[in-house]
Amino acid sequence: MEKLNLTQEWDKVFPKSDKVDHKKVTFHNRYGITLAADMYTPKGTEGKLPAIAVSGPFGAVKEQSSGLYAQKMAELGFLTIAFDPSYTGESGGTPRYVASPDINTEDFCAAVDFLSVQENVDPERIGIIGICGWGGMALNAAAIDTRIKATAAMTMYDMTRVTANGYFDAEDSEQARFEKKKAMNAQRTEDYKNGSYALAGGVVDPLPEDAPQFVKDYYAYYKTPRGYHSRSLNSNGGWNVTSSLSFLNMPILQYSNEIRSAVLLVHGEKAHSRYFSETAYSKLTGDNKELLIIPGANHTDLYDQMDIIPFEKLNAFFTEYLR
Repeated sequence: MEKLNLTQEWDKVFPKSDKVDHKKVTFHNRYGITLAADMYTPKGTEGKLPAIAVSGPFGAVKEQSSGLYAQKMAELGFLTIAFDPSYTGESGGTPRYVASPDINTEDFCAAVDFLSVQENVDPERIGIIGICGWGGMALNAAAIDTRIKATAAMTMYDMTRVTANGYFDAEDSEQARFEKKKAMNAQRTEDYKNGSYALAGGVVDPLPEDAPQFVKDYYAYYKTPRGYHSRSLNSNGGWNVTSSLSFLNMPILQYSNEIRSAVLLVHGEKAHSRYFSETAYSKLTGDNKELLIIPGANHTDLYDQMDIIPFEKLNAFFTEYLR
């Protein structure tokens, strides 16, 4: 397996807690990619603990939102890991900055593999948290991995739907999708000629005055000290543009109606992801599914605003279903 060069100093965008022990760990997925993670363990605990794997948002790294969630949930008594997805941050995989609905769903399942064999983890009490674009990947993992007993998707959006239909389904037509495919396949040819992959996405900079509110929200998070990190794709350019091709014809959440384990979907009242979360929730079945709307909150408030993120609810949810 690939050997990773991990940063050992604390380089998170949030302060280190004195209530948990922290260490760097690695594990591999079924594609042979080695993933980097931060493990947070509540201090003074003994025996086998319930565990939670956290990842997201799309283009972010574990030093940002997912690490904040993982550290806080560890303070509440769970062993947690926040991991960088394949091709991202300190995790392995080449070329860099690739996204894949298949591989990134597998990343969550690989995190469950890793947690299941830890001596201080109860393999029957494992949950996951996916944030933003990784909320969709978390639900996708829950639909196939019966070891996952509880899933929380925070301010979720469905990356396959965004790619195929555009934001707010504004480009949902055969012709619009054809033009996207045509442009991306032309880029594939150019990339092969050039021997390198063009990057796209990320956060627009400078911010246009007439930018939509959700773009302003992203800018306020990723381009300011609040959420900037040197390894974050959203802070520094973007991802391999042609990797989006697989999102056009590989929709996730196909069998989300068959998820038997517990699911909690959370989004802000002002979040642009509301229509993704609400659509996903409408497909879920069973009395162990819940949709929570945070009044007045926008999309990125649920990335790192400690007074807005419903940690009390998350604690109650995972305590109930990972007991």
